[in-house]
Parts: sequence; structure tokens; C-alpha cells
Amino acid sequence: MKTVIVCTSVSHGNTKRVADAMGQVLQARVVAPEQVDMAELATCDLVGFGSGIFMQNVHPQLRQFVQALPTGARRNAFVFTTSGLPALRVRPFTRPLVRLLQQRGFEVRDTFSCRGFDTSFPFRLVGGIKSGRPNGADLVAARTFAEGLRDRIGAAS
Repeated sequence: MKTVIVCTSVSHGNTKRVADAMGQVLQARVVAPEQVDMAELATCDLVGFGSGIFMQNVHPQLRQFVQALPTGARRNAFVFTTSGLPALRVRPFTRPLVRLLQQRGFEVRDTFSCRGFDTSFPFRLVGGIKSGRPNGADLVAARTFAEGLRDRIGAAS
């Protein structure tokens, strides 16, 4: 199963560590939006999209990248995020990106979120929150998530 993971990780590398853990399981390259080869992306069986959460949203760089993608044939995708604060059940951080991907022709198969070290304002005043996250347990959860995707999507291919 050909997979690529598009990841925006700008503050502490939280999201990149999660992407790398998933990438090991999925045998996927992890790339920033500006490194994406559009021809390669079009041939993928599965595409991951990941970002830290900034002001309750994915990073603008990832959102703009997805908005610029051509609408095409249905492709499998997944979304993952890291954040200092937990998402609200009524408004998960992943929902806006999932909807945007669906508009671009992706079938979002699943989402994953975990906590990450956050030093954005006002948390930087106290040294940040969730220091040490994502931790080993978070990375195991990310690998388990990726194994589940691989098994479900690989079996359907």
C-alpha cells in the first residue's frame, strides 16, 4: 500500500514525532506540504494529513495546502493532530480538515489526536503545558492507530 504523510510540525516537533511513528508502520514518507510531489500524491493508496493545533485549528500552512489540492478521484486519507488542550467532543480539532478533505475528493478513513507540549500564549508564561508529550504511550497509540489503518485499508485493496 503506497502511503505518504503530509505533516506540518512547527513548534516543538510534536506532530512530526507522531507522523514518524505512523510512517514506520505504514512504510510512508513524511513530508512537509512544500515538499509534496503532486504526481506521487496522486498515486497513493493512503494519504495522512497532520498538524499541531493553533488557536483551535490546524496550522494555516496545511489548511492552505489542502485547499489548493485538485479535486479528484476518491482517495483514502487520515487526519491526525497534537495539541496542548483536549478537543471538545462537540467540536473535534480534526472536523474542519476532514470536511475540507472530503470536498477535495478524499475519503477520510479515521482520525487520531494526542496531547503535545504547548508553549503558545498564555501557556508560555508558565513554561508551557503537557511537557514531555507526546510520550512513549502516545507514540505506541499512534503506531496502533496506523496498524489498524493498514489492516483495514490493505485488506480492502
